[in-house]
Amino acid sequence: MPKSTPKKARVRARQLGIRIGHYRPGRYNSITDVSGVRVGHATLVRGEGPLHVGEGPVRTGVTAILPNNGDIFHNRVVGSGFILNGAGEVSGLTQVMEWGLFETPLLLTNTLSVGACSEALVKYMVGRYPSIGNEHDVIIPVVGECDDSWLNDAAGRHVRTEHVYRAISTAAAGFVQEGSVGGGTGMICCDFKGGIGTSSRRLPGEEGGFTVGVLVMTNFGVMRDLRVDGVPVGAILEPEFRGVDRRIDNYGSIIAVVATNAPLLSHQIHRLCKRVALGIGRAGSTAAHGSGEIIVGFSTANTVPRDDRQMIYRIKVLQDPRMNPIYEAAIDATEEAIINALCMAETMAGHSGHTAPAIPLDRLREIMLRYGRGGAPRPAGEAS
Repeated sequence: MPKSTPKKARVRARQLGIRIGHYRPGRYNSITDVSGVRVGHATLVRGEGPLHVGEGPVRTGVTAILPNNGDIFHNRVVGSGFILNGAGEVSGLTQVMEWGLFETPLLLTNTLSVGACSEALVKYMVGRYPSIGNEHDVIIPVVGECDDSWLNDAAGRHVRTEHVYRAISTAAAGFVQEGSVGGGTGMICCDFKGGIGTSSRRLPGEEGGFTVGVLVMTNFGVMRDLRVDGVPVGAILEPEFRGVDRRIDNYGSIIAVVATNAPLLSHQIHRLCKRVALGIGRAGSTAAHGSGEIIVGFSTANTVPRDDRQMIYRIKVLQDPRMNPIYEAAIDATEEAIINALCMAETMAGHSGHTAPAIPLDRLREIMLRYGRGGAPRPAGEAS
């Protein structure tokens, strides 16, 4: 088994007293605080030692995000996306941005497993909706990727159809596993172990009472650039990690998914995705040459029926000038989602002696307190 060294239980940012922004999180501080959204993972961890392509070691997986509790094929949700730097891929995003609609679940995985996940999602959708390709149009699955090859036998392409099915079938509301799980299993962020992270914000009633949730698969950056609530945490920690083996060059990527129950049109979600990019930048991304920063988003407030016989359907729409609080909430939730991924990930050994260290939580809290950014930690049982 891989070496994993959490001497103490890993906790989220808020349990360390780190609170980003002034809006309060939702009940689970997760993308699933947006009603109807569900998340599931399939995590693949096996083997250790030198790399043998096709055999391992394996450090990868799949994360599934289901935009609503209902029938996403027949009751599509409004969506869009934004590409900050395109050295990455979200297959199916071209159609999402053209039509402004999501009609399949979203999957996150490693770069060389996009095809396998797309094929598996087609199989899943056709099995559930046999009319696809005859009575109805074909579908184009939405699958995002980051490169996990520094820890994982990526060329071995170990993600299979059953793993996609497992991620979809286990997708649930409420608590979301973070860190080295699902598609984030083999990911690295700012030279620390990264992976899946999530966070949410709930606006007060006078600003609409809407919820904004973000989930990230984070795999970008170098240590010196990492910032937490404006504090140069990475630059402070870097001298303590001299001599630690690191990934060559600043490649990687981040895929971010933003969801909201605010009634937004596609162009408004596109604008919201741009603000998610600001949150990624606040955490330390420079959108480097070899790093893909891609954001996709959707609103659950309206559904667009596939089979409506009427010529016109009606939807609710938020006025553009009312978007500002939603922008701020998305930026804060994105930054916190990235920090949650770092906080929850444990040290992981991959192939060929490669190891990604977990960010040291005690030191992180000390640094934040020194800069006046930390507070009293939340008890582990409290919503965080």
